[in-house]
Amino acid sequence: MGTLDPFLIPVTGLKPGNHLFDFRIDASFFSQFEYGEIKEGLVEVRLEIMKEAKHMDINFHIKGKVVVPCDRCSDPVMISIEGDRKLIAKFGNEYQEVSDEIQIIPDTVNRFDVRSYIFEYIQLLIPQKREHQTDHNGVSQCNPEVLKKLRELTGEHRPDPRWEILGQYRESIKIHHKKQ
Repeated sequence: MGTLDPFLIPVTGLKPGNHLFDFRIDASFFSQFEYGEIKEGLVEVRLEIMKEAKHMDINFHIKGKVVVPCDRCSDPVMISIEGDRKLIAKFGNEYQEVSDEIQIIPDTVNRFDVRSYIFEYIQLLIPQKREHQTDHNGVSQCNPEVLKKLRELTGEHRPDPRWEILGQYRESIKIHHKKQ
């Protein structure tokens, strides 16, 4: 990460006022984060920075597509993401995370690395449920072999015999209460 690293915002050289930074995020970006589940994607990120004397308001506008494992079949599925996040970087004595939205950075810092914020905000935009869509006939686009195996393992076609026993027990209680 040399001096021309695009994710290092030049804090000392940035004059007060509005500034725009555009980033094109792809697989090479995601490969820098070994703990993330995103390995592929194409995401456009625009930073709108309003620099003041004692802080910077940084608005992240994120839009694109990422590839993550499907929750149902584990095959890769492309998910659209879009959203905005805000970060306030206040100048102070040392690095300190005040909250999810407020970060204190030293007055002496020359550059502010936004890489981890972009990665985190992209992660937060991924929906909780990630599955392949259904086609125009209502058929899931998940891996059919995995779906078949899931049906076999979950016994989707066979009711659990324990529920039958509980049902019989419930009926016997109803009959017993009616007699009293």
